[in-house]
Amino acid sequence: MAEVVVETRGLTKVFGRVRAVDGVDLRVERGEIYGLVGPSGAGKTTLIRMVCGLSRPTAGKALLLGRGIPEERRAVEARLGYMPQERAVYRDLSVEENVHFFGRIYGMGRAEVDRRLKELLALMQMPSLRRQRADRLSGGERQRLSLACALVHDAELLILDEPTIGLDPALRIHFWDHFHALNGRGRTILLTTHYLEEAERCTRVGMMRAGRLVAVGSPAELKARVREQNPAFAERAPTIEEAFLHMTGSAVGGLR
Repeated sequence: MAEVVVETRGLTKVFGRVRAVDGVDLRVERGEIYGLVGPSGAGKTTLIRMVCGLSRPTAGKALLLGRGIPEERRAVEARLGYMPQERAVYRDLSVEENVHFFGRIYGMGRAEVDRRLKELLALMQMPSLRRQRADRLSGGERQRLSLACALVHDAELLILDEPTIGLDPALRIHFWDHFHALNGRGRTILLTTHYLEEAERCTRVGMMRAGRLVAVGSPAELKARVREQNPAFAERAPTIEEAFLHMTGSAVGGLR
């Protein structure tokens, strides 16, 4: 039986009269690339923040690497790489200083961080920006730096909130190639996206709408399910966009 590394049971978050996350049961198994897909406002970021212990649920329970969250968050911090949507870097530090700061937080030695820094600057295609202060970077460059900080300690579990938003298509493809390389080395990845074509590159997809997880399966399984249920696809297979529309009853806010 596969090991479950992220699990939620009836996880719920209420803000006033709004149920941002509504009774979500989520299971991510070791070795998966699990994509939470949905438009802005679907509850993806709120769910991720509760899973990471950054926001307390109104109801329900979250387990991360077998530990209750948020109560036991410190016990799993070193095994987790988290990238928030808001680009959590220190703007008054340079690119290399940011990477060093996060590396040292995770207990890495200076020489080890230096080695990783060289690798990450090449991966992020920003070696010439090594000494550039973060407040002088473009939005896309800060996005790349935020991902570098999440990857610095080579964590076994990566939770990435919209990691490719704001990046040009070529760089998004480059990042996804790296995600698959990490996955090939045994890393588990849970990420959110509203780029539906990225769902095709996940091993399993959870489709969210209005705070609920409405459909789960591999991209092929979800499209096959739609084809079985909808005679309009008797002659051809549906796209992942059409599967999302069928499963959730809504489009993805015009996003591609």
